Amino acid sequence: MRWLRRESLLCRLLLDSRNFVPAMPETPSESPSNRSPDPTFDRILVTAALPYANGPLHLGHLAGAYLPADLFCRYERLRGEDVVFVCGSDEMGVAIMVRARAEGISPQELVDRIHPQIEDAFRGFGMSFDHYGRTTSDTHRETSQDFFRTLARKGVFTTKTEKQLFDPEAGIFLADRFVVGTCPKCGNEKAYGDQCEKCGTALSPLELLDPRSTLSDATPELRETAHWYLPLADFQDRLTTWINSHPEWKPNVLGQIRSWLNDGLRERAITRDVPWGVPVPADVAREMGIGADGKVIYVWFDAPIGYISATREWAAGRGTPDAWRDYWQDPGSRLVHFIGKDNIVFHCLMFPAMLMAHGEYVLPENVPANEFLNIEGEKLSTSRGWAVWLHEYLAEFEPDLLRYALATTLPETKDADFNWAEFQTRVNSELADVLGNFVNRTMTFATRYFDGRVPPLSNPSDTDRAALAAIADFPDRIGSAYNTYKMREAVFQTMALARLGNKYFNDTEPWHTRRTNEEACANTIHVSLQICGALAVLIDPVLPFSAAKLRDMLQLRGVAPSAPRTAAASTGKQILWGDAAAPLLKTGAPLGTPHILFTKIDDDVIQTQTEKLHQNADSGAGTGAADAAPASATAPAPAPAPETPHPPVADEATFSDFMKLDFRMGTVLEAEPVPKSKKLLRMVIDLGFEKRQILAGVAGHHSPEDMVGRRVAVVANLAPRQMMGLESQGMVLMAEDRDGSLHPITSTGENGAVIR
Repeated sequence: MRWLRRESLLCRLLLDSRNFVPAMPETPSESPSNRSPDPTFDRILVTAALPYANGPLHLGHLAGAYLPADLFCRYERLRGEDVVFVCGSDEMGVAIMVRARAEGISPQELVDRIHPQIEDAFRGFGMSFDHYGRTTSDTHRETSQDFFRTLARKGVFTTKTEKQLFDPEAGIFLADRFVVGTCPKCGNEKAYGDQCEKCGTALSPLELLDPRSTLSDATPELRETAHWYLPLADFQDRLTTWINSHPEWKPNVLGQIRSWLNDGLRERAITRDVPWGVPVPADVAREMGIGADGKVIYVWFDAPIGYISATREWAAGRGTPDAWRDYWQDPGSRLVHFIGKDNIVFHCLMFPAMLMAHGEYVLPENVPANEFLNIEGEKLSTSRGWAVWLHEYLAEFEPDLLRYALATTLPETKDADFNWAEFQTRVNSELADVLGNFVNRTMTFATRYFDGRVPPLSNPSDTDRAALAAIADFPDRIGSAYNTYKMREAVFQTMALARLGNKYFNDTEPWHTRRTNEEACANTIHVSLQICGALAVLIDPVLPFSAAKLRDMLQLRGVAPSAPRTAAASTGKQILWGDAAAPLLKTGAPLGTPHILFTKIDDDVIQTQTEKLHQNADSGAGTGAADAAPASATAPAPAPAPETPHPPVADEATFSDFMKLDFRMGTVLEAEPVPKSKKLLRMVIDLGFEKRQILAGVAGHHSPEDMVGRRVAVVANLAPRQMMGLESQGMVLMAEDRDGSLHPITSTGENGAVIR
């Protein structure tokens, strides 16, 4: 609600302005929003955590690392920044071996199948990677081995021989995940050798009680083996100094790092005795007198090096093979890692220690890690199928709908929850009713009454001037949130511009002035089109596909690409992020054909998705289910739950009784909780002819943020009523389901429209 109050104040302050003359920016590249917030950086390298190639992508992946990274990169490209965004499939490690063994195929066959599935899903979702690689590539193997070799020859590593569990039947040493046993903390008999998934305790294989091999179910034996270790304790002081130089990092990140630092860092083995991974360089093994047969580099040592190898592959693909060094080894580079909270330690302690030890690389400027995403109020679990898979979503819905719904729900500082009902509300009440409705009304008026061209702005009113002036504030408001990794706030501020457009359109009533004052009507459509022009730039990071459609409708050309530039892309003068602060459309410019940007989602569609989620969980469909046959095709349908009866119809009323009530449409301008009340929200509703304060008992069903901008039906002629010390001047109509949930009754009618 702060933006509403601020917007109102801004409009009031601008009412006395008499000299406002809208104009195209003289020099777009000089806008403050088009300059880097830190001039010491010449370029930006962004990485997103490498997804593990043992199964498909789900919404938890997207909310944790990938969508925030893409929002940030698209925003920075629109500002004209030099951005390289890399990622790739993490194809090494024990989990790959476990699944491949379960399917009776080789690890290479598994990753060759999963990698393109992940890549295709990312592409369909609109991820704007400059390069998406894989850790089985020759470039990655060479890069990882060279990095390992450099540290070994600098004397960074230590080596030692110790006893580890060995499977006498399979003939190999057992990695952490190849050992199960009883957790010494909680007694869980299915704890893994690295962690008990029941109580969350971090373990080592030797701590398990009654250990057994997952490969053969044999009882492991203790045998000696030699390994390389990274002595993290040697880097504790340097790491502490570096971390302390970044007080601006997110509290959840700093809290976890400082906990590890306070406990004291210990050495960590960075090699493993398994047959799948990047081999330890044979020359290094010979130099140190250790046999390299069967030894590979620990996946958490080679995986972050995948960012470097992916950048090398990107540079080679452009025909500039040494360009990767500018982004990794030049102090003018800003390195940002987007990850989930389970990867904080590796990206903030282990990988930086590796970079420090090497000595030729820049350190991360920020590591904005997100917390976890739950699904329908429960912890996401791929092992039991409690997940929404990206490729299944993309088969049924547009990507922008999910991008928006997730962006408004990102677990930035604490765990968040995705549910299908909220997804529907976001699409219907915000994308369709706010953004889509505003664009459609504006374009329809321009097409029908102004020959499909931008009408002139003549003798603008105070309201017209205030709306145009208000646009100027949004690039910096939204950009400030992106710059500080507050993606949810950025999206909220972006939608605030669409809400401002809707309010302006309603306040100026072009459906009336079209008949009584054609100049005023033309001004309304001119200003509304300028707001659409700003939106066509500012919504791009979160809604890239819809932004492209909107720009096509507006015939707005020359906007800087938010995705990597193709070789054929124009290199002429471009419209950048900050240029959206000024009018972008010229008077008389032709417009394209109007299209509906967003279509509402029906209840039965959402019910189908909810049922699918429960069916997958009930059938035990785990990680592999989504890239095999859908569980719904094989699992028996659950028995139908007994239906709650509908409430009986009320006593008969006469027509004259009904006609006594005056029902009107309105838009919620403000909403906030009523102090000391668990049920009431105080709302300010615009009825077209006046604004009303109405209290509604919907706090248990809708947040204040959900209600702002909604089109609602109001009983306008009820006698005022005192509630919790406040006067309620009407009633908001709600539909109540049999489970007690409440849904606002809405319509596309104008504010003040009579409901009959």
